[in-house]
Amino acid sequence: MGDWKSDFRELRPLFHLLLPLSIHWIAEEMTVSVLVDVTTGALCPGQSTCSEAIYINGIQQTIVGVFKMVVLPLLGQLADEHGRKPLLLVTVSTTIIPFALLAWNQSKEFVYAYYVLRTISYIISQGSIFCIAVAYTADVVSDSKRAAVFSWITGLFSASHVLGNVLARFLPEKYIFLVSIALLIFGPVYMQLFLKETVKPAPRTNRDSDCLRWTLKVVQKRFRAMKDAATLVISSQTLRSISLVSFFYELGMSGISSVLLYYLKAAFGFNKNQFSELLMMVGIGSIASQILVLPLMNPLVGEKVILCIALLSSIAYALLYGLAWAAWVPYLSASFGVIYVLVKPSTYAIISKASSSSNQGKAQGFIAGVQSIASLLSPLAMSPLTTWFLSEDAPFNCKGFSIVLASMCMVISFCFACLIKSDAVSSQDLEEEDIETPLLS
Repeated sequence: MGDWKSDFRELRPLFHLLLPLSIHWIAEEMTVSVLVDVTTGALCPGQSTCSEAIYINGIQQTIVGVFKMVVLPLLGQLADEHGRKPLLLVTVSTTIIPFALLAWNQSKEFVYAYYVLRTISYIISQGSIFCIAVAYTADVVSDSKRAAVFSWITGLFSASHVLGNVLARFLPEKYIFLVSIALLIFGPVYMQLFLKETVKPAPRTNRDSDCLRWTLKVVQKRFRAMKDAATLVISSQTLRSISLVSFFYELGMSGISSVLLYYLKAAFGFNKNQFSELLMMVGIGSIASQILVLPLMNPLVGEKVILCIALLSSIAYALLYGLAWAAWVPYLSASFGVIYVLVKPSTYAIISKASSSSNQGKAQGFIAGVQSIASLLSPLAMSPLTTWFLSEDAPFNCKGFSIVLASMCMVISFCFACLIKSDAVSSQDLEEEDIETPLLS
């Protein structure tokens, strides 16, 4: 019980980070369930199946993945060099304008404009907010407490999703985007006023030289920093292994998330209320698993065992969705989300333990970039496969066949997770890194 209270006390220095982030997550999540109806209604009026919406989501995810390969590691490096706060302010502000468009008008033209601006927003913010927040946490939390605190943070993330879905479930559709925009504006304003910086910014260089020379220096510096981050990950057995785990997990899970709600709408006629119920169900269970279960289990079994259990749960989650034979089966499948959400905090903890304090942003950002490669590849297969098996031209009757295939990626991820050596998640990697880091700099 004392350890649990100690873990909770570790969150106190993070209050001014977690409060605005929670509000931000609530604001984003409350739009998820209604976006399916809005996009389907604008692009395919009167139809339950909308291949155009599925393809646009796939294209969006691919474009985001391409640019995130560069942007995520870059933001991680900038957060190490110039501070967490300015990067957080930028990333949490990008969602405001896209949602403002839908609050103003939900016609076909505005939906297309939303997708363009939301794609830019995703490139900057998707994954990077959590990545920088994890680096901020590592700045103020002791090494032995990080796994538990990361779990608390992801549990708070789940709690925010539950609150967002409660708002989506009971608010009239016409008010959802207006409330979301108000909450989204609150986040960066609060951070600007109250969040304290944890990194001493790098000294400014002399910029009196011509613009072209300065630009070339910046590009060269960023290239060297990205090369250093790659060397950091490749030279560490733990980081190398967790990169493979993250890649295949993201390859499967991002593909599923890009088509799941459209699949449920087409296959079972789900609407905003049922989407909200599913998401709330996962979120409520996730709060308990991340805030209570992981902190209690981690000292007993370690991050690797928790990661493997969570990956097995993700396999069951995907298979049940893909093979769903009745409208109640997706609810059973969603229950496995209570366990698979532990993939993220256990992964963050493994990466954090295998990285020195000065390289938290680089390591987290580089592996987030690896995940972005997976997220750009998955819709290339998932969008056409899902559309094909939802159509009348499907070769056989299995509307969720693409999701079944995606589950195989989680199987591969589980196999790589089993190969992580328990003793690799220790001071051994840190000692090696401390030897290598001066050479990289």
